Amino acid sequence: MLSTLGGLTLAATVTAGSVQLTFTVDAPDLNVNGDAARWLASPRLVGGRTLLPLRETAALLGRPLQTGAGGQVSLGRVVVAGDGSVLLDGQPQPAGAGLVIDGTLYLSARVLADALEANLSAADDTGRTLTLTALRHGGNPLAPQARFSTDKNVYAPGERVVYTEYAYDPDGADITSRKWSNREDAFFQPGTYTVGLNVTNSRGLQSKPFTRTITVQGAPLDSPLTYALKYAAPGDRFPDAQVLNYPSAAVLPVAGTTFPLIFSDSPEVPTQSGVLYQDTLEGPVRLLGYHLNGLGKPARLYVLARNTEARPVEVRTLRQGETAPTRIEGLLGQVTLLDYFASTGGPTLTLAPGQAAAVYASPTLSPGSGANMMQDLTASGRVELTFLMLEDGLPPSAQVSQQLPYLKPDGKHVRGTFPDAVRRLRVNLGTLPARIVIGDGQLDPAITGTDRLTGQPVRLSGNYGVLYDLEVNGAAGTAVALSPRGGLYRGAMNVQDGPLSQTIKLPRSGNAIKPEEPVMLWRAGSDRLNIDFIPASGSNLPISLVFYRAPNTGTQGAGNGLKTYQP
Repeated sequence: MLSTLGGLTLAATVTAGSVQLTFTVDAPDLNVNGDAARWLASPRLVGGRTLLPLRETAALLGRPLQTGAGGQVSLGRVVVAGDGSVLLDGQPQPAGAGLVIDGTLYLSARVLADALEANLSAADDTGRTLTLTALRHGGNPLAPQARFSTDKNVYAPGERVVYTEYAYDPDGADITSRKWSNREDAFFQPGTYTVGLNVTNSRGLQSKPFTRTITVQGAPLDSPLTYALKYAAPGDRFPDAQVLNYPSAAVLPVAGTTFPLIFSDSPEVPTQSGVLYQDTLEGPVRLLGYHLNGLGKPARLYVLARNTEARPVEVRTLRQGETAPTRIEGLLGQVTLLDYFASTGGPTLTLAPGQAAAVYASPTLSPGSGANMMQDLTASGRVELTFLMLEDGLPPSAQVSQQLPYLKPDGKHVRGTFPDAVRRLRVNLGTLPARIVIGDGQLDPAITGTDRLTGQPVRLSGNYGVLYDLEVNGAAGTAVALSPRGGLYRGAMNVQDGPLSQTIKLPRSGNAIKPEEPVMLWRAGSDRLNIDFIPASGSNLPISLVFYRAPNTGTQGAGNGLKTYQP
């Protein structure tokens, strides 16, 4: 099996005991272990000597060619200087043993055979066709060995390639890293492709490259889109140039219980200790805060709960997620949401009349770093909830809070209380593909509320902190994906599919940024699919949820072209 690497035709991975080259002087064709190949620079006959292109021959034999100063190269026991002079075991060889012809370094086939302890013999009566047989390189006995196989050698365009990797270390050391080259789960264009693998062990030793060559030909089995609908894992991006042309699915609002959102993001970067936002509520409430430390000294973000009743009040944390400390805005929402969806509850604080306690406290924030927090609380009575940024050394107490100034909004960001933090929607799927839009301010209006510190009405573009409780009917056999519409998006969604409940990181790595590269969310097995979605802080809206008819991936077999085995 042959491949091309760096302009050279190489024996794909030599596993036989010997490598055998059969070639004819001045002819471009040769055989490598019985497989047809072609020279880039043909062997020459000069001064009665058969000369071989040194670099290309070394590559075909799978032998390492060492380079040194002044263009010097060495292979086995031979050293060839930049001027073409040759040393074998340190002994000078006759003039003409090494020559540079048309910019290519050639070496006597006889000297090369001696240097590699190989056998050089005539393959016909003319003496112009020769066979060079050399042992494969022994290599470093402590180096790990890269190995993998594919389920076949010839594939249709768009057919899944199943890789089985079985690299090992001769002494049982751990394989700590793997570096693939040209590996694709499917190749969509006809041609010949060489896939390579290098591995590194825990001692830092690297393997030699291991390659296999596959051929892609015939009628296409899948396009990139249909392949993704079969095989893309939740969180994977895939191409769909038509995504913005799909019709909108009808979205019906559904009545149900809701609760308020207290949102604190202004001033986003406070420059002194003070009250960021404050309101008094009872029952369930969601808190969402994002602030950077602009004090020039270490500080912490707090949420203080103070009982305003004449009786004890319980304040219980139902769910909480945070990203703190961080300086990377794109991480904020995704980490907080994953934390939030994984949360199973928190402490219950019992507050005496007038008593205050911190229901949230960030880690210490260095200057310029920030915190993003989201917390669901329920209070058995009225409590005053206060967002505070306090420099280190100031305790989060009612006395300190009452002595600090109320910080003015920065005019760029939003704070306020929004009475409806749950948006329940129902979609009945029909013709597919179809999509629904979230957070565009038109089909999905922004929620409105009031800044209790100024009395001014406020509008929360993007609906950050709003829980979208989406019920999708007719979902069985469909795939749903997220398409970013407003720029960079990194978030998470929780999916309920029959008995399955799963939080999906979107995307699995990096950012979703192009509308025409949606991110796979889920393939539904049940007729009713429930999706909990909260727009991620630090990301851009709107987004679309795109619904496709998905191939049936539940059955294995050649009849449907599906390959579900993935080692």
